[in-house]
Amino acid sequence: MIRDITIGQYYPAKSVLHRLDPRVKLVATLLYLISLFLFKNILGYLVTTVFLIAIIKLSKVPFRYIMRGMKPIMMLLLITLLFNLFLTREGDVLFHAWIFTITEGGLRTAILMAIRLVYLITGSSLMTFTTTPNELTDGIESLLKPLNKIHVPVHEIAMIMSIALRFIPILLEETDKIMKAQIARGADLESGNMIQKAKSMVPILVPLFVSAFRRANDLAMAMEARCYRGGDGRTKMKPLHYTGVDRTAYVLVIFYVAAVVIIGRCVPFHVWIF
Repeated sequence: MIRDITIGQYYPAKSVLHRLDPRVKLVATLLYLISLFLFKNILGYLVTTVFLIAIIKLSKVPFRYIMRGMKPIMMLLLITLLFNLFLTREGDVLFHAWIFTITEGGLRTAILMAIRLVYLITGSSLMTFTTTPNELTDGIESLLKPLNKIHVPVHEIAMIMSIALRFIPILLEETDKIMKAQIARGADLESGNMIQKAKSMVPILVPLFVSAFRRANDLAMAMEARCYRGGDGRTKMKPLHYTGVDRTAYVLVIFYVAAVVIIGRCVPFHVWIF
């Protein structure tokens, strides 16, 4: 399960998405996430599906690799599906047994919310798959630069986010090593009920936290040894510049959002799902 977590990891490839300016990918991802809540009918889902498939093809990230990252959140998807299925009471009753009631509105809401969550995680993961942590830092800092005028520490915020993304694969690898070491010492991490499994995680979490704090302390000492003093007066080794491809990407994303709004909200109600 630990190896299946791909959030925050960079997948090296030679694609159009990898070459795009990180600011374009950040803005496009934000607009894409907003667009997931702007449509109400099946045509909106169809447009979003076509757009997402096209982006996956352009990224050259294997579809199997993307789906592998969905495994750790299957429990969250299942819980969301069940809550919407049994707690939404709208429309005709389709099933009733004891305290469990499934209605037409509950079934529709559960399915659509699950699809939206899958699309949301897949789309946001593509940004980290195609953008290195350094590029993400530069892009966030550039987009938030106007906040410097009101004394917001933009560089420090971007640096914190970059370090957090860098630590994700490191901590996952460290967790895998600790779990293997504990299993080799006779620890049972699989059997038992939920409470017993939670207790068995204590021998893993304690050394993991110790290792994380040690790495953070080493990083802080390394930054101080290199005279790091924040973002004032710092220059970029690779300054960000928009190209024709970046401008085209902006136009395509805006066109997609407009299509989702027009097709997904303005189509007559008889085209709705169910």
